[in-house]
Amino acid sequence: MNSKSPIGVFDSGLGGISVLHTMHSLLPNENLIYLGDSKYNPYGTKTKEEITKRCVAICDELISHDVKTIVIACNTATSACVKLLREKYDVDIIGMEPALKVACDRGEHQRIAVWATQLTLSEKKFANLMNRFKDEHHIIKVPCPELVRMVEDNKLDDASLVESCLKEYLAASDYKNLDSIVLGCTHFPFYTKYLEKLCPNVHIIEGSVGTTLHTKDLLEQKGLLNTSREEGQITWMNTMDSKIELSKCLFKKLEVEL
Repeated sequence: MNSKSPIGVFDSGLGGISVLHTMHSLLPNENLIYLGDSKYNPYGTKTKEEITKRCVAICDELISHDVKTIVIACNTATSACVKLLREKYDVDIIGMEPALKVACDRGEHQRIAVWATQLTLSEKKFANLMNRFKDEHHIIKVPCPELVRMVEDNKLDDASLVESCLKEYLAASDYKNLDSIVLGCTHFPFYTKYLEKLCPNVHIIEGSVGTTLHTKDLLEQKGLLNTSREEGQITWMNTMDSKIELSKCLFKKLEVEL
């Protein structure tokens, strides 16, 4: 392992591509391996034991490619087993959690909806996070399983379908009285442009920048940050080969939008 070794990034499917894109943008010299577990998607409806089994198999695969760190680009997987993975592997394991603190730091008495999977919202990890802020702010939990499925099924360009679904979740969030929506699943940033159109007065928050900067700090501390002037390479992997081309298309979609 050295500074040019890749960073491993994985998700239950294609959502973590939003994190991959941020990492490639902010750390352009880093080599990245993206592994999507689309064959076993979604994680949000599985048990912790099932998710843990999948995450161990994925981490074993990434370790075999000599990664220098692993980013769990999935809030659900982080909630289910990040502690176990950190105990099992010698490389840094970087997880994600809904960026609730970022929303709360915007001011006093914030009105916030957290959109995530049912498992993320029901786990003790999120309960502990929410308990830190719930006395000072009004926080609504909104499970949004259909938003995961539409990304995986390549439905993002079906504007009428997407907007209809988003309007249902916005109604459940009482969005006209919100200050912000925290996107607590890495599939959800693909809907940012739609949300900015449907609720322009609501601040949309996601956690990929914070995760990327944290990754950078850890690599710097260990002397593993890639300081080469060459642009890093992205290696695409998926437990369903048919999803690799869609993965690349979703990455390019973010390039165009941003």
